[in-house]
Amino acid sequence: MSDKLPAETTDTVLIRLGHKDANNSPRNSSKMVSLTQSLLRHLTAPDLLSQSQLKRLKEHKYSAEGTSLFDAPMQVFWRWLIEQIPKTVAPNTITIAGLALNILGAVILMLFSPTATEPAPSWAYLTAAVTLFIYQALDAVDGKQARRTQTSTPMGELFDHGCDSVSIVFVSIEFSISTQLGEWPELFFVTTVLSILMFYSAHWQTYVSGTLHFGKFDVTESQLTLVAIFSLSAFFGPQIWAYKVLGVELKVVVFMMAVVMALIAFLSYLRVILGGGGKGKDGSTVADTSVIAPALHIGFIILLAVIIKQKSHTGLYENQPCIYLLMFGTVAAKITNKLVVAHMSQSVVY
Repeated sequence: MSDKLPAETTDTVLIRLGHKDANNSPRNSSKMVSLTQSLLRHLTAPDLLSQSQLKRLKEHKYSAEGTSLFDAPMQVFWRWLIEQIPKTVAPNTITIAGLALNILGAVILMLFSPTATEPAPSWAYLTAAVTLFIYQALDAVDGKQARRTQTSTPMGELFDHGCDSVSIVFVSIEFSISTQLGEWPELFFVTTVLSILMFYSAHWQTYVSGTLHFGKFDVTESQLTLVAIFSLSAFFGPQIWAYKVLGVELKVVVFMMAVVMALIAFLSYLRVILGGGGKGKDGSTVADTSVIAPALHIGFIILLAVIIKQKSHTGLYENQPCIYLLMFGTVAAKITNKLVVAHMSQSVVY
Protein backbone atom coordinates (compact mmCIF):
# COMPACT_ATOMS: atom_id res chain seq x y z
CA MET A 1 0.00 0.00 0.00
CA SER A 2 1.31 3.41 -0.87
CA ASP A 3 2.16 5.63 2.10
CA LYS A 4 1.43 8.76 0.13
CA LEU A 5 -1.61 10.88 0.80
CA PRO A 6 -4.07 11.51 -2.00
CA ALA A 7 -2.82 14.22 -4.31
CA GLU A 8 -4.01 17.69 -3.45
CA THR A 9 -3.66 20.83 -5.41
CA THR A 10 -1.90 23.82 -3.92
CA ASP A 11 -5.18 25.69 -3.90
CA THR A 12 -6.81 22.90 -1.87
CA VAL A 13 -4.05 23.07 0.71
CA LEU A 14 -4.30 26.83 0.85
CA ILE A 15 -8.05 26.70 1.31
CA ARG A 16 -7.51 24.41 4.27
CA LEU A 17 -4.94 26.79 5.68
CA GLY A 18 -7.36 29.67 5.29
CA HIS A 19 -10.61 27.99 6.25
CA LYS A 20 -13.20 29.90 8.15
CA ASP A 21 -13.54 29.25 11.85
CA ALA A 22 -15.10 30.97 14.81
CA ASN A 23 -12.38 33.61 14.93
CA ASN A 24 -11.91 34.30 11.22
CA SER A 25 -14.21 36.13 8.89
CA PRO A 26 -14.44 35.07 5.22
CA ARG A 27 -12.55 38.22 4.24
CA ASN A 28 -9.67 37.45 6.62
CA SER A 29 -9.56 33.88 5.34
CA SER A 30 -9.33 35.13 1.77
CA LYS A 31 -6.46 37.43 2.69
CA MET A 32 -4.71 34.56 4.43
CA VAL A 33 -5.02 32.37 1.35
CA SER A 34 -3.67 35.16 -0.87
CA LEU A 35 -0.70 35.86 1.40
CA THR A 36 0.13 32.17 1.71
CA GLN A 37 -0.03 31.73 -2.06
CA SER A 38 2.37 34.63 -2.55
CA LEU A 39 4.74 33.24 0.06
CA LEU A 40 4.77 29.77 -1.48
CA ARG A 41 5.39 31.16 -4.94
CA HIS A 42 8.26 33.28 -3.64
CA LEU A 43 9.86 30.34 -1.85
CA THR A 44 9.46 27.80 -4.63
CA ALA A 45 9.92 29.86 -7.78
CA PRO A 46 13.45 29.92 -9.22
CA ASP A 47 15.24 33.20 -9.86
CA LEU A 48 14.39 33.56 -13.55
CA LEU A 49 14.80 36.56 -15.80
CA SER A 50 11.98 37.80 -17.98
CA GLN A 51 12.26 37.72 -21.75
CA SER A 52 13.00 41.45 -21.84
CA GLN A 53 15.75 41.03 -19.24
CA LEU A 54 17.25 38.13 -21.18
CA LYS A 55 17.20 40.26 -24.31
CA ARG A 56 19.06 43.09 -22.56
CA LEU A 57 21.51 40.59 -21.08
CA LYS A 58 22.21 39.20 -24.55
CA GLU A 59 22.76 42.71 -25.92
CA HIS A 60 25.06 43.75 -23.06
CA LYS A 61 28.48 45.08 -24.05
CA TYR A 62 31.44 44.99 -21.68
CA SER A 63 32.65 48.48 -20.76
CA ALA A 64 35.75 49.29 -18.73
CA GLU A 65 38.17 52.17 -18.40
CA GLY A 66 41.40 52.90 -16.60
CA THR A 67 44.77 51.13 -16.51
CA SER A 68 46.58 50.08 -13.37
CA LEU A 69 50.34 50.34 -12.79
CA PHE A 70 51.31 46.76 -13.56
CA ASP A 71 48.92 46.14 -16.41
CA ALA A 72 51.34 47.21 -19.14
CA PRO A 73 54.30 45.00 -18.13
CA MET A 74 52.00 42.07 -17.31
CA GLN A 75 50.42 42.33 -20.75
CA VAL A 76 53.70 41.07 -22.22
CA PHE A 77 53.46 37.89 -20.15
CA TRP A 78 49.73 37.47 -20.78
CA ARG A 79 50.17 37.80 -24.56
CA TRP A 80 52.87 35.13 -24.46
CA LEU A 81 50.72 32.87 -22.27
CA ILE A 82 47.66 33.04 -24.50
CA GLU A 83 49.74 31.80 -27.43
CA GLN A 84 50.58 28.67 -25.45
CA ILE A 85 46.92 27.76 -24.94
CA PRO A 86 45.27 25.79 -27.77
CA LYS A 87 42.33 27.47 -29.45
CA THR A 88 40.25 24.39 -28.70
CA VAL A 89 40.22 25.27 -24.98
CA ALA A 90 37.03 27.13 -24.07
CA PRO A 91 37.45 30.49 -22.27
CA ASN A 92 35.18 29.35 -19.42
CA THR A 93 37.39 26.28 -18.96
CA ILE A 94 40.33 28.60 -18.39
CA THR A 95 38.31 30.63 -15.89
CA ILE A 96 37.11 27.66 -13.83
CA ALA A 97 40.52 25.99 -13.89
CA GLY A 98 42.09 29.09 -12.36
CA LEU A 99 39.39 29.28 -9.69
CA ALA A 100 39.75 25.59 -8.84
CA LEU A 101 43.50 25.93 -8.37
CA ASN A 102 43.06 29.04 -6.24
CA ILE A 103 40.52 27.31 -4.01
CA LEU A 104 42.87 24.30 -3.71
CA GLY A 105 45.68 26.52 -2.40
CA ALA A 106 43.33 28.16 0.11
CA VAL A 107 41.85 24.87 1.34
CA ILE A 108 45.34 23.46 1.98
CA LEU A 109 46.17 26.45 4.16
CA MET A 110 42.84 26.23 6.01
CA LEU A 111 43.43 22.56 6.79
CA PHE A 112 46.76 23.36 8.43
CA SER A 113 45.60 26.61 10.06
CA PRO A 114 41.83 26.58 10.72
CA THR A 115 42.02 29.57 13.07
CA ALA A 116 44.71 31.50 11.15
CA THR A 117 47.03 31.20 14.15
CA GLU A 118 48.69 27.83 13.55
CA PRO A 119 51.83 27.80 11.37
CA ALA A 120 51.49 25.81 8.16
CA PRO A 121 54.32 24.04 6.29
CA SER A 122 56.39 26.21 3.99
CA TRP A 123 55.17 24.31 0.94
CA ALA A 124 51.56 25.20 1.80
CA TYR A 125 52.30 28.94 1.66
CA LEU A 126 54.28 28.45 -1.53
CA THR A 127 51.38 26.49 -3.04
CA ALA A 128 49.04 29.37 -2.19
CA ALA A 129 51.41 31.83 -3.89
CA VAL A 130 51.74 29.71 -7.03
CA THR A 131 48.03 28.93 -7.33
CA LEU A 132 47.09 32.60 -6.84
CA PHE A 133 49.57 33.65 -9.52
CA ILE A 134 48.19 31.03 -11.91
CA TYR A 135 44.64 32.16 -11.11
CA GLN A 136 45.57 35.76 -11.81
CA ALA A 137 47.19 34.83 -15.13
CA LEU A 138 44.30 32.65 -16.28
CA ASP A 139 41.79 35.27 -15.19
CA ALA A 140 43.64 37.78 -17.36
CA VAL A 141 43.76 35.61 -20.50
CA ASP A 142 40.29 34.04 -20.51
CA GLY A 143 38.88 37.17 -22.14
CA LYS A 144 41.74 37.16 -24.65
CA GLN A 145 40.93 33.55 -25.49
CA ALA A 146 37.29 34.47 -26.04
CA ARG A 147 38.21 37.25 -28.45
CA ARG A 148 40.84 35.07 -30.07
CA THR A 149 38.33 32.32 -30.77
CA GLN A 150 35.46 34.74 -31.46
CA THR A 151 33.39 33.25 -28.64
CA SER A 152 32.91 36.37 -26.53
CA THR A 153 29.47 36.47 -24.92
CA PRO A 154 27.84 38.34 -22.03
CA MET A 155 27.49 34.99 -20.24
CA GLY A 156 31.26 34.62 -20.34
CA GLU A 157 31.62 37.98 -18.60
CA LEU A 158 29.02 36.96 -16.03
CA PHE A 159 30.80 33.65 -15.42
CA ASP A 160 34.13 35.43 -15.01
CA HIS A 161 32.76 37.91 -12.46
CA GLY A 162 31.02 35.07 -10.63
CA CYS A 163 34.27 33.17 -10.23
CA ASP A 164 36.02 36.35 -9.06
CA SER A 165 33.37 36.94 -6.39
CA VAL A 166 34.06 33.47 -4.97
CA SER A 167 37.82 33.79 -5.29
CA ILE A 168 38.01 37.03 -3.31
CA VAL A 169 36.71 35.24 -0.21
CA PHE A 170 39.33 32.49 -0.34
CA VAL A 171 42.14 34.93 -1.11
CA SER A 172 41.32 37.16 1.86
CA ILE A 173 41.37 34.12 4.17
CA GLU A 174 44.70 33.02 2.67
CA PHE A 175 46.14 36.43 3.48
CA SER A 176 45.06 36.21 7.12
CA ILE A 177 46.45 32.69 7.48
CA SER A 178 49.77 33.63 5.87
CA THR A 179 50.24 36.53 8.29
CA GLN A 180 48.68 34.69 11.27
CA LEU A 181 46.17 37.49 11.57
CA GLY A 182 43.97 35.13 13.56
CA GLU A 183 45.94 36.28 16.58
CA TRP A 184 43.96 39.49 16.08
CA PRO A 185 40.45 38.03 15.53
CA GLU A 186 38.80 41.39 14.96
CA LEU A 187 41.32 42.30 12.28
CA PHE A 188 40.82 38.91 10.63
CA PHE A 189 37.09 39.55 10.49
CA VAL A 190 37.47 43.09 9.15
CA THR A 191 39.96 41.96 6.50
CA THR A 192 37.56 39.46 4.96
CA VAL A 193 34.51 41.72 5.23
CA LEU A 194 36.44 44.62 3.73
CA SER A 195 37.61 42.48 0.80
CA ILE A 196 34.05 41.39 0.08
CA LEU A 197 32.73 44.93 0.43
CA MET A 198 35.34 46.35 -1.93
CA PHE A 199 34.59 43.80 -4.64
CA TYR A 200 30.86 44.44 -4.24
CA SER A 201 31.41 48.21 -4.33
CA ALA A 202 33.34 47.95 -7.61
CA HIS A 203 30.31 46.32 -9.22
CA TRP A 204 27.96 48.67 -7.39
CA GLN A 205 29.53 51.65 -9.15
CA THR A 206 29.43 49.65 -12.40
CA TYR A 207 25.69 49.14 -11.87
CA VAL A 208 25.37 52.89 -11.47
CA SER A 209 27.66 54.12 -14.24
CA GLY A 210 27.55 51.21 -16.67
CA THR A 211 31.36 51.10 -16.79
CA LEU A 212 33.86 49.18 -14.66
CA HIS A 213 36.54 51.62 -13.49
CA PHE A 214 40.11 50.52 -12.70
CA GLY A 215 42.43 52.53 -10.48
CA LYS A 216 46.21 52.78 -10.56
CA PHE A 217 46.46 50.22 -7.75
CA ASP A 218 43.80 47.66 -8.51
CA VAL A 219 43.23 43.92 -8.84
CA THR A 220 46.51 43.07 -10.57
CA GLU A 221 48.62 44.96 -8.04
CA SER A 222 46.68 43.54 -5.09
CA GLN A 223 47.10 39.97 -6.31
CA LEU A 224 50.82 40.36 -6.98
CA THR A 225 51.27 41.89 -3.51
CA LEU A 226 49.52 38.87 -1.98
CA VAL A 227 51.73 36.51 -3.98
CA ALA A 228 54.73 38.29 -2.46
CA ILE A 229 53.26 38.01 1.06
CA PHE A 230 52.56 34.29 0.66
CA SER A 231 56.09 33.77 -0.67
CA LEU A 232 57.65 35.61 2.28
CA SER A 233 55.70 33.37 4.66
CA ALA A 234 56.94 30.32 2.73
CA PHE A 235 60.63 31.26 2.85
CA PHE A 236 60.86 32.98 6.25
CA GLY A 237 57.89 31.51 8.09
CA PRO A 238 54.72 33.34 9.16
CA GLN A 239 56.52 34.55 12.29
CA ILE A 240 58.13 37.22 10.12
CA TRP A 241 54.86 39.16 10.38
CA ALA A 242 55.21 39.27 14.18
CA TYR A 243 58.26 41.53 13.92
CA LYS A 244 57.56 44.99 15.25
CA VAL A 245 57.92 48.26 13.40
CA LEU A 246 57.88 51.21 15.79
CA GLY A 247 56.29 48.95 18.38
CA VAL A 248 53.58 47.66 16.02
CA GLU A 249 53.54 44.15 14.59
CA LEU A 250 54.28 44.01 10.89
CA LYS A 251 51.01 42.16 10.21
CA VAL A 252 49.09 45.07 11.74
CA VAL A 253 51.08 47.53 9.64
CA VAL A 254 50.19 45.59 6.49
CA PHE A 255 46.56 45.48 7.60
CA MET A 256 46.47 49.25 8.16
CA MET A 257 48.03 49.88 4.74
CA ALA A 258 45.39 47.65 3.15
CA VAL A 259 42.62 49.54 4.93
CA VAL A 260 43.97 52.89 3.72
CA MET A 261 44.15 51.64 0.12
CA ALA A 262 40.64 50.22 0.40
CA LEU A 263 39.26 53.50 1.75
CA ILE A 264 40.84 55.44 -1.12
CA ALA A 265 39.27 53.07 -3.64
CA PHE A 266 35.92 53.13 -1.84
CA LEU A 267 35.83 56.93 -1.87
CA SER A 268 36.45 56.90 -5.62
CA TYR A 269 33.52 54.50 -6.01
CA LEU A 270 31.31 56.76 -3.91
CA ARG A 271 32.19 59.77 -6.04
CA VAL A 272 30.73 57.94 -9.02
CA ILE A 273 27.76 56.50 -7.11
CA LEU A 274 26.72 59.63 -5.25
CA GLY A 275 28.22 62.26 -7.52
CA GLY A 276 25.66 62.05 -10.29
CA GLY A 277 27.68 59.63 -12.39
CA GLY A 278 24.74 57.33 -12.97
CA LYS A 279 23.88 56.28 -16.52
CA GLY A 280 20.15 56.33 -15.88
CA LYS A 281 17.71 59.20 -15.70
CA ASP A 282 18.79 62.02 -13.36
CA GLY A 283 21.97 60.14 -12.42
CA SER A 284 20.22 56.93 -11.42
CA THR A 285 21.47 53.40 -12.16
CA VAL A 286 21.47 51.68 -15.56
CA ALA A 287 18.04 50.34 -14.57
CA ASP A 288 16.76 53.83 -13.58
CA THR A 289 16.66 52.78 -9.93
CA SER A 290 18.04 54.30 -6.75
CA VAL A 291 21.82 54.39 -6.51
CA ILE A 292 21.57 53.72 -2.77
CA ALA A 293 19.43 50.57 -2.92
CA PRO A 294 22.31 48.10 -3.59
CA ALA A 295 23.83 49.05 -0.24
CA LEU A 296 20.95 47.34 1.55
CA HIS A 297 21.71 43.91 0.12
CA ILE A 298 25.36 43.67 1.17
CA GLY A 299 24.60 45.66 4.32
CA PHE A 300 22.17 43.02 5.61
CA ILE A 301 24.73 40.25 5.02
CA ILE A 302 27.48 42.10 6.89
CA LEU A 303 25.09 43.07 9.68
CA LEU A 304 24.02 39.46 10.11
CA ALA A 305 27.65 38.29 10.20
CA VAL A 306 28.45 40.85 12.89
CA ILE A 307 25.39 40.07 15.03
CA ILE A 308 25.95 36.29 15.02
CA LYS A 309 29.65 36.79 15.72
CA GLN A 310 28.95 39.01 18.70
CA LYS A 311 25.94 37.16 20.11
CA SER A 312 27.02 33.54 19.67
CA HIS A 313 27.15 31.80 23.07
CA THR A 314 29.29 28.96 21.66
CA GLY A 315 32.05 31.15 20.24
CA LEU A 316 31.11 30.24 16.69
CA TYR A 317 33.49 32.71 15.08
CA GLU A 318 36.28 32.36 17.62
CA ASN A 319 36.39 28.55 17.27
CA GLN A 320 36.08 28.31 13.49
CA PRO A 321 36.82 31.73 11.98
CA CYS A 322 37.81 30.42 8.53
CA ILE A 323 34.64 28.37 8.10
CA TYR A 324 32.52 31.18 9.53
CA LEU A 325 33.90 33.77 7.12
CA LEU A 326 33.79 31.34 4.22
CA MET A 327 30.09 30.75 4.84
CA PHE A 328 29.15 34.43 4.88
CA GLY A 329 31.57 35.12 2.04
CA THR A 330 29.76 32.57 -0.12
CA VAL A 331 26.44 34.28 0.60
CA ALA A 332 28.00 37.64 -0.25
CA ALA A 333 29.29 36.16 -3.53
CA LYS A 334 25.72 35.25 -4.47
CA ILE A 335 24.54 38.77 -3.63
CA THR A 336 27.34 40.19 -5.77
CA ASN A 337 26.35 37.95 -8.67
CA LYS A 338 22.78 39.20 -8.42
CA LEU A 339 24.12 42.74 -8.67
CA VAL A 340 26.18 41.81 -11.75
CA VAL A 341 23.11 40.23 -13.37
CA ALA A 342 21.09 43.35 -12.55
CA HIS A 343 23.72 45.52 -14.22
CA MET A 344 24.02 43.37 -17.33
CA SER A 345 20.24 43.00 -17.75
CA GLN A 346 19.50 46.58 -16.63
CA SER A 347 17.16 45.32 -13.93
CA VAL A 348 16.28 45.98 -10.32
CA VAL A 349 18.55 44.18 -7.86
CA TYR A 350 16.38 41.44 -6.40
